[in-house]
Amino acid sequence: MLHLSRPPDAAAQEVTFTRDIAPIVFKSCVSCHRQGGPAPFSLTTYDEVRRRATQIATVTKSRFMPPWKVEPRVSHFVGQDPLTDAQIASLAAWATNGAPQGDPAALPPVPQLPAGWLLGQPDLIVKPTKAFTLQAQPTDAFRIFAIRLPVTKRTYVRGIEFHPGNARVVHHANIRIDRTPATRQLDDADPLPGYDGLMPRSAEYPDGHFVGWTPGQVAPLVGPDLAWTLEPGSDLVVQLHLQPSGAVEEVLPEIGLYFSNRPPTRTPTILRLGSQSIEIPPGDARYVIRDAYTLPVDADLLAIQPHAHYRAREIRGMALFPDGTSRLVMHITDWDFRWQHVYREVTPIPLPKGTRLSMEYTYDNSAENVRNPQLPPAKVYWGQRSNDEMGDLWFQLLATNDRDRELMREQITTKMTVEDIAGYETMLRVDPRDAELHDDVALLYMSVGQMPQAVRHFEASVALKPDSAAAHFNLGTVLAQAGRLDDATAAFRAALARRRDYALAHNNLGQVLLAQGKTGEALKHLQEAVRLDEANPQALFGLAEAYAASGSFDLAIETIDRAIKLPMPQALATRVVARRDEYLRRRP
Repeated sequence: MLHLSRPPDAAAQEVTFTRDIAPIVFKSCVSCHRQGGPAPFSLTTYDEVRRRATQIATVTKSRFMPPWKVEPRVSHFVGQDPLTDAQIASLAAWATNGAPQGDPAALPPVPQLPAGWLLGQPDLIVKPTKAFTLQAQPTDAFRIFAIRLPVTKRTYVRGIEFHPGNARVVHHANIRIDRTPATRQLDDADPLPGYDGLMPRSAEYPDGHFVGWTPGQVAPLVGPDLAWTLEPGSDLVVQLHLQPSGAVEEVLPEIGLYFSNRPPTRTPTILRLGSQSIEIPPGDARYVIRDAYTLPVDADLLAIQPHAHYRAREIRGMALFPDGTSRLVMHITDWDFRWQHVYREVTPIPLPKGTRLSMEYTYDNSAENVRNPQLPPAKVYWGQRSNDEMGDLWFQLLATNDRDRELMREQITTKMTVEDIAGYETMLRVDPRDAELHDDVALLYMSVGQMPQAVRHFEASVALKPDSAAAHFNLGTVLAQAGRLDDATAAFRAALARRRDYALAHNNLGQVLLAQGKTGEALKHLQEAVRLDEANPQALFGLAEAYAASGSFDLAIETIDRAIKLPMPQALATRVVARRDEYLRRRP
């Protein structure tokens, strides 16, 4: 008798939602695609998924979804769990066969996730007191908010999750911490929520951490040993880059903070590689930038964050080890500005002293680039606007000890400052009448001791803002540091002519007059500086110096004792105490 093989039971082979598709969607999709999640629609029920079956099959086949841009062969990052070929095939077969439901009793439970928060329920959620109204204006806007943090004791932070409040118009966010009231005072002085202008130098990034937001980014939390410290009385400073939509838009960002119950034991260092001299000709489909840094000490690579705008196509990061071997640590062949991420290593990569970290970005400024925001293509410069370009590859590094960390930090700070200067000079070639850019780059030149260049830019700022007391004050300050005391005196007098109650200008003018030997006039200005701001230890110290120069050591000691009672930087405190001892010795 002939025996015929039976075909497999069709029902047994049928791909169903409850048995085959729901486990895939619940594991890989619903963290974003759920009610209250960041995605534009939910995928938590059969009907929700069935309606989009063809779309899901298409975007998973192309690996557009779930969004993970790094090439699979590059290392292993936290959250790196792409769909398998078999899972993608199941999604395609299910959609093709009419998206059958299957046995409802076989449906696995929907993951229970905190409403709206991918990292779990935050320990603290903060936001500005009021929404900012972005007008239907023709140019990008920048708005800075000082958000009070209700923290009454030293607190340790493992990370943040940022919600833009209006993803249509928020391009990116820079986030810093200000332990002083400086940013809050600027915010309070503006009648609208937030303020336009410069971020004070007292607003700083937490040591060694990525704190910011770009589209698609939710940085994984660090371990308690790497948490950063938040002091009581600090403000969260959020600078939003806003792209007008053509309509009036309300913007109210929200930030969740995640705490640790124990202090950190290690502090990482951040390295940024990239170019801020970008100048891409129109039509150039393969414009390349490169940068590199050689480690002066042993370190571990903890995380990487790439950043660019719309024209970047391929992003590559490499570690070349001292023994001549190399390792690809970042590679994205289809960069998409809408999906950016902090890629944290599951296991830190050891980088011996002498390892060369490098980056190479390729841009396409041709009409064939479907993501090019300017058609026909135009020349593109480095800049922070959405139509400009950027190219940064950030590395989070952990040195073996504090001495090595400080050595590496000093080198990296100098390197990044020089590149920041190039960026500001690039933007000023495009818009030489932007006074705030002149102010920013002047401060950077001062930080690396290049006073003539700082003077040049503050002079340009004064020319653009002749009625600004602050502009004349800034010019006077850099002229004094450059040793041009007569010119500094004139600049400070110009500042006071525009604002008589300018305490800092009285203080700095008094200091310059004292250095010129004009003690009597110096005393008048330093006394006025203290009258206007009794809590300024620098002004009290200057007044004490003037009293001592005039021979009034009792008044000098009394004044410096007032300064000692005030909080001040350690370097100033050391000088103040030493000078008090000197006054005591010199007192008749």
